[in-house]
Amino acid sequence: MDRSPAQHVVLLDDEGRAVGTQDKTTVHTLQTPLHLAFSSYVVGPDGAVLLTRRASSKKTWPGVLTNTCCGHPAPGEDLADAVLRRIGEELGLHADSAELVLPHFRYRAVMDNGIVENEICPVYRVRVDESARLDPDPLEVDETRWVSWPEFAAGVLDGTVDVSPWCRTQVEQLAILADDPLGWPVAADDLLPPAALRPPIPPGL
Repeated sequence: MDRSPAQHVVLLDDEGRAVGTQDKTTVHTLQTPLHLAFSSYVVGPDGAVLLTRRASSKKTWPGVLTNTCCGHPAPGEDLADAVLRRIGEELGLHADSAELVLPHFRYRAVMDNGIVENEICPVYRVRVDESARLDPDPLEVDETRWVSWPEFAAGVLDGTVDVSPWCRTQVEQLAILADDPLGWPVAADDLLPPAALRPPIPPGL
């Protein structure tokens, strides 16, 4: 299975503009700088959503149940392309397109040990059909499961289902969009942060 090497992440200012890069392996610390990322939700033809449990070896939120896949685009990489690349790397899953649903999502979360996640993190839906096959990377994923979105969302919102902090906030926002993940409206790419636009918006514009 194809696994990507370590890469650099795109550092951002508060307006979402690129201000530099940093090696992904060193970016998450007690003072993690704001950087560009993405989250994704793989959705089946019946509206079920694929969840993953993060590998217990991961530096941030190990062993925690979360959305399908998260990651960071390489400098200059299209965000939707990065979503599809990372789904392939982590889950062995191949899909044709990723649809933007939460262009403005941003969060900051702190682990008990003080490690910080600090990301502008647009959220994408990735649709797959019945032929989709999974081959998870054990260094990234401990478990996969398909769930009913209404039951999952209800559990997250009432606190009976424990998920990553970003997933919890995303579910709150996605639940407002539609009851069915197949009904989440697609957002325009020009709503993305400047660093994710192609071509990027020049500073000051």
